[in-house]
Amino acid sequence: MKKEEFDQIVRAINSQKGSTCCHTMIVFLKNSFPNTSEQSLRSIYSQEVCRNMKFTHGRHKAKGAEYLKKYMEERSVGKSTLLTMAADLHFSPALLAKVILDAMACDSSEGTLTKCATNKMLRDTSLIDDRILAQDVHLCVLSDDHYGPLSDSISRSLGQQYEHTLGLQLMEKQIPFLAEDRLRELGLDKTPDIKLEVPVAVDGFVIHWIESKALFGSEEWHDRFVKKQLSAYWNRFGPGLVIYWYDYVDTIKSMHEKHLMVANCLPPNIVMMDPLKRP
Repeated sequence: MKKEEFDQIVRAINSQKGSTCCHTMIVFLKNSFPNTSEQSLRSIYSQEVCRNMKFTHGRHKAKGAEYLKKYMEERSVGKSTLLTMAADLHFSPALLAKVILDAMACDSSEGTLTKCATNKMLRDTSLIDDRILAQDVHLCVLSDDHYGPLSDSISRSLGQQYEHTLGLQLMEKQIPFLAEDRLRELGLDKTPDIKLEVPVAVDGFVIHWIESKALFGSEEWHDRFVKKQLSAYWNRFGPGLVIYWYDYVDTIKSMHEKHLMVANCLPPNIVMMDPLKRP
């Protein structure tokens, strides 16, 4: 994707800041950018939500006690739920539920509720004694497309699905490799999704490993992955390939071109190298 198109999509998202419904936003984006895949639009929107939430989360967290008091007061007269509060605040429902639970932990005079326990309560609301609050938290988790245990589980599942697809594609091409779980069994701490047992080449670029990302590759997220993962892989194993299955902004291709190839699928012209010959 061209940088100009990516910037237009981001501006369109930010022009609709009052919208808290993911479905409504995706419909708006699909109508505005009909030639862009829905997967790309969803991923870009999710990343923009996360970026904006990063700047506002601290402010909301600091108001946890205030939010808890307001919630309990309005709930007592049937005026509010956590979902409506989140919509009014333009805040993540799951994160608001976490803020409320953390505030209750701080307010627990008996010390029976710890902040560690609140994370478990988000995953299993049956642990919450207050049944009305438990229902509200459950609805927040179900309604949140970007944060919370349900969203995290979906993201992990999609990531595993694409890693499996990548493995099948390599097997079809009879390219031998070690998957991440096997690398961990061998005691390696920094492990890409795929370590090729025999290097491959694409248009003369030698690849020793492959990382699979089930998302859109923006400059911000790509830079984050380079610092946290990818640079460690190329320093240890040599040049590699990162696949952003939901496409990527074209400017990232040249950022680390000596160490890293960027693609949105397994390149069809990938060839296995003769291990006895130098590239």
